[in-house]
Amino acid sequence: MKFQRRQLVAAMAGLMLGLSAGAASAMGGPSGAAVGMPAQGHIGEVIVNPYKIAPLTAIVRTGGYVVKNASVRVVPKKGGREIAYKVSDRQIRTHAGIPIAGLYADYLNTVEVSYTRVSADGKSEDFTDRLQFYAPPVFSISNGMPGQQRMFNVEVNKVDPGFEDRLYLVNSQLIPMAPQGARFVWNNPAGGALEWTINSQIGIIDTAGDVRWYLLNDLINDQSDPWTSGLMMGFQQTKDGALTWGFGQRWVKYDLMGREIFNRKLPPTYADFSHAYDNAENGHSFLRVSMADYRRGDDKRVHTVRDVIIEVDPDGGVVDDFRLYDILDPYRDTLIKALDQGAVCLNIDPAKAGQTLSAADLANMDKSDKFGDIPGTGPGRNWAHVNSIDYDPTDDSIILSARHQGIVKIGRDHQVKWILASPVGWKKGLAERVLTPVDKNGMPLKCEGGFDWSWTQHTAWRIDSKSTKDVIYLSVFDNGDARGMEQPPLPTMKYSRAVVYKIDQKKMTVEQIWEVGKDLGYDYFSPVTGITKYMDDKDTMLVFWSTAGMGASPEKAGKLGRLHPRICEYRWGDKSLAVDLTLWDTCGYQAFPVSFEEAFSKN
Repeated sequence: MKFQRRQLVAAMAGLMLGLSAGAASAMGGPSGAAVGMPAQGHIGEVIVNPYKIAPLTAIVRTGGYVVKNASVRVVPKKGGREIAYKVSDRQIRTHAGIPIAGLYADYLNTVEVSYTRVSADGKSEDFTDRLQFYAPPVFSISNGMPGQQRMFNVEVNKVDPGFEDRLYLVNSQLIPMAPQGARFVWNNPAGGALEWTINSQIGIIDTAGDVRWYLLNDLINDQSDPWTSGLMMGFQQTKDGALTWGFGQRWVKYDLMGREIFNRKLPPTYADFSHAYDNAENGHSFLRVSMADYRRGDDKRVHTVRDVIIEVDPDGGVVDDFRLYDILDPYRDTLIKALDQGAVCLNIDPAKAGQTLSAADLANMDKSDKFGDIPGTGPGRNWAHVNSIDYDPTDDSIILSARHQGIVKIGRDHQVKWILASPVGWKKGLAERVLTPVDKNGMPLKCEGGFDWSWTQHTAWRIDSKSTKDVIYLSVFDNGDARGMEQPPLPTMKYSRAVVYKIDQKKMTVEQIWEVGKDLGYDYFSPVTGITKYMDDKDTMLVFWSTAGMGASPEKAGKLGRLHPRICEYRWGDKSLAVDLTLWDTCGYQAFPVSFEEAFSKN
């Protein structure tokens, strides 16, 4: 019996010694000439969310081998969409392994990786490993309200053959915002939009309606910190497959794995990035910002609001700025007086629905010290509200959508080339720049039949592949508030449109060649935000009816309705739908296709 007891004690001691050695290694002790991380395949371990901000990504480490010629296949759920792509050797070197993106949340994922493994002796072997690992649920910060829904609740209405592989980045916001933000404003001087700290919800969905990527943005976007807060906007996928965007006082670039390429604070001359970030063909980027300190004609110093464009080089230096209060007329009030004060961009106040401003209201405001993110005239108020920028490389100019003024093209000399907007209210020198509407034969339209201006629009973008130096095809999301410089008798008479204009810059004429939305009526009406974008790869017009149902929120369902933005792709030249997805209970800003091939295969 004593012998058995001694054996048991010896065995337990050996077990504890082994456990202690393993624990020491796990806690950071030296591992020696080995790595104790478990590997499922023929190379290294799997690290999920390697850069902490993209939880539906992973890396299969190389295991100390040279790995090349890799490809990835995320095996779809039943009824789901396959994601498969090749991986460049550059990506493998950058991430110390094979990058995987497009995992399912709260799911035991199955991923197939194929690759060539090269050993130290030069031996090359080809493998295909079938890996399984769990990815956690999608995380959303709580706004403390009972009606908040998960990100995203997608209803698939239609997906035509050939479009199943679409992946859409959705740039949306949590409404109402979480109360951690909006606790500070600018001082010395006052004004600006620092308090605009709406929480961002950024994800990528597939055409089965599943979330396949999302940004855990709280780690870089703290709404309680004035220097890192702000709504994330202006997303673009660059030629190297990475994403650029901005928020508040920062502009950033990260790849789809979550790896930081740069995260920069705005130069101190400027403040309050939002809405628009355009990566131009000249290698520079254009950002929509404001002036951090502007001395007005009445000697009052203010932060301005959404009325400055800066051009930055790859190193972050500011090579030019376009101060719109010097280029346009900051006191043109014709549209501002007609705006529905209940929905001015994402400043939503149902108590003011249907209300407008008078000339007397604006005049009294200008005499006061009331500045900031409020509709009004003059520098220091939201008189322009620029929400898109597009660089035209053929004449080194920029095309701007100014929600409260119109669409304008401005040259390198800071002079207005043309204006696409109602001719009402423009002062001399600008009035002559307003384009003339024409029919398909080039004849001026007397009653504007078959033509309408855009009203409180978003995204005025040049369709590069269809445009020339003289003739531009321009895609516009016409929100439609204050259409005709008035509010209609009934709110349900409002509608939004996706529009394509053809502009002859030599003749100074504009023809409307395509539209959709008028016939869809109030159900698709999106009073704020939205996108219309031509997609070269499938010859379609992408339209995001981003705030259909605005004024609604889940906790008020039945009284005001329900938010139901839609992602639609229409075939070029007609109104036939190739894709139609509804995002229930989502307050959208923009949405557009992203390419994993650009992110992982071509770069």
